Amino acid sequence: MQGVSPGPQLGDQEPELFWGVVNSMHVGNILLLILSSPLVGLFVKILRVRATILAPITVLITLIGVYTVNYDVFDIMLVIVFGALGYLMKKLGFDPGPLVLAFVLGSLLEDSLRRSLLLFGGDPTGFFTRPISGTLLVLFLLVALLPLVRTALPRRRDNARRDTKELV
Repeated sequence: MQGVSPGPQLGDQEPELFWGVVNSMHVGNILLLILSSPLVGLFVKILRVRATILAPITVLITLIGVYTVNYDVFDIMLVIVFGALGYLMKKLGFDPGPLVLAFVLGSLLEDSLRRSLLLFGGDPTGFFTRPISGTLLVLFLLVALLPLVRTALPRRRDNARRDTKELV
């Protein structure tokens, strides 16, 4: 796949490769249907396994998979720490979405920040003085602060009504 640029022009530039991938997906789906149909009963039995048995097996397979990527025990420790963090967050009622989003987009954000700072000559005020980035920053602040304002306004109204009733 070296020398091939993915994107909307792939079908025009490399039609053999594009249609080869599409057709291989069709063949793969047909083979999956043929091979998995006789195994439906086994899949149902797997679904009936208690979670107390299935969870440790899943954790063990996950740890083995993590170890085989770099053959480093540190990776296993990292998975255990983040697993405990995820469990704690779930017990405390936190939404895991923002953490997963930060994990996925963190390196991209870091690279873009580094590139932007190089363009600004290391001066972070460039983010505030440019029209587009300044507008986006103001919009971000409005969206971030709007829920706080919405919760604060009814409290002020309730306090004002209560004070008015006390005066009367």
